[in-house]
Amino acid sequence: MRTTSRPHRAAVLATAVLAASALLLTACSSGTDQAGSSDANAKVTLTVGDFGTFGYKEAGLYDEYMAAHPNVTIKYDTVQDGQKYWDALTTHLASGSGLADIQAVEVGYIAQAANTLGDKFVDLGKADGVDPANWLGWKAKQATTAKGALIGLGTDIGPMAICYRTDLFQQAGLPTDRAEVGKLWAGDWSKFVEAGRSYQSNAPAGTFFTDSASGLFNAALSAEPQQYSDADGKLVYKTSPGVKKAWDLAVSASQAKISAGLRQFQDPWNAAFANAKFATVVCPSWMTGIISKYSGDSGKGKWDVAAPPLASNWGGAFLTVPKAGKHTKEAAALAAWLTAPEQQAKVFTKVGNLPSTVGGLQQPAVQGAKAEYFNNAPTGQIFATTAQTVTPAPIGEQDGNAKTIITDNGVLDIEEHGTDPAKAWSNVTKLVDDKVGH
Repeated sequence: MRTTSRPHRAAVLATAVLAASALLLTACSSGTDQAGSSDANAKVTLTVGDFGTFGYKEAGLYDEYMAAHPNVTIKYDTVQDGQKYWDALTTHLASGSGLADIQAVEVGYIAQAANTLGDKFVDLGKADGVDPANWLGWKAKQATTAKGALIGLGTDIGPMAICYRTDLFQQAGLPTDRAEVGKLWAGDWSKFVEAGRSYQSNAPAGTFFTDSASGLFNAALSAEPQQYSDADGKLVYKTSPGVKKAWDLAVSASQAKISAGLRQFQDPWNAAFANAKFATVVCPSWMTGIISKYSGDSGKGKWDVAAPPLASNWGGAFLTVPKAGKHTKEAAALAAWLTAPEQQAKVFTKVGNLPSTVGGLQQPAVQGAKAEYFNNAPTGQIFATTAQTVTPAPIGEQDGNAKTIITDNGVLDIEEHGTDPAKAWSNVTKLVDDKVGH
């Protein structure tokens, strides 16, 4: 979903039906938790705002819903930059205007949405057909306010794997069987960097072991019990052992020159897939859809999926219904349907976003899924197995801001400009302090 950066989630510019400005104007109005037409057959236009690849268009879900509800028209707008999306969303929430009927929220910002902005959203736990127990316990908890309101319905989760190109591994003298590949780095992310050194010493000309040290930072940190915030939600990234460990790992990868030094989810990164410029990508489940999209037909059968060094979860998102929307009752019904187990399974089979509902994970289409594009890798088994062992770290209100600055400013500065790591970290702390008001 999606990060988020769907890390944020994968960002794919796919504007449909209307431009973002038109969507915001259409969505703008006041309302209450029960706002909606009293006539069940009245014509209703629902607007959806999200970022990255949620998979609803790709899986045909919008068309399916409109076919079953002839009075409903769905208009959606997907933007590229997850940070700018969130900044705009908070502005619109504060003013009570310019909002879509459904707004997606990335996991890095869900604590802020629930703790600080919770009164701006409809309590979806009270919506028809919604039972919070249908979601993984930790997923539902992330979107629950202190007063017990469920402000977001989980879309997906992002259990980790490593996606790799078998052709480049073979040319570099590394194993290609997914089980053997997983053994290269089993149990320790530092082994992943060592495998990168081995690859780079025999790398096909013009290629790198991995795409981005920033991506590696996110993946390694996602396996740590403490990340940006402590158990009370206080921002502690400056002293967090997990952040230090992931930062040192990313720096070592950059300095070893095993990374292509690309900023994920941007045009140069997208193009590098098609040009086979790197051999691995840290690969939460939602990343598989991005890889197949940008690698294209020429990459089919050349990519495969191996187990990660450590079980972890990177990404995932929620659908929320702002109270200021024009059709909150109808929007809640659509959000509930889109996030139901059957629809989550359809999204997974199309774009790889793993269900966050218990029933979705148990769907045969998920359990038995094999990805033809990825050399028939048993992706359902790989990702579901990892998901069952994930213990998410605490999330604080400023996690998303800290994450974006560390990866897009700190690590990327080292990658692109060779900035001294100590100076880069100093710059990070100043930027984060300015952003969060410390």
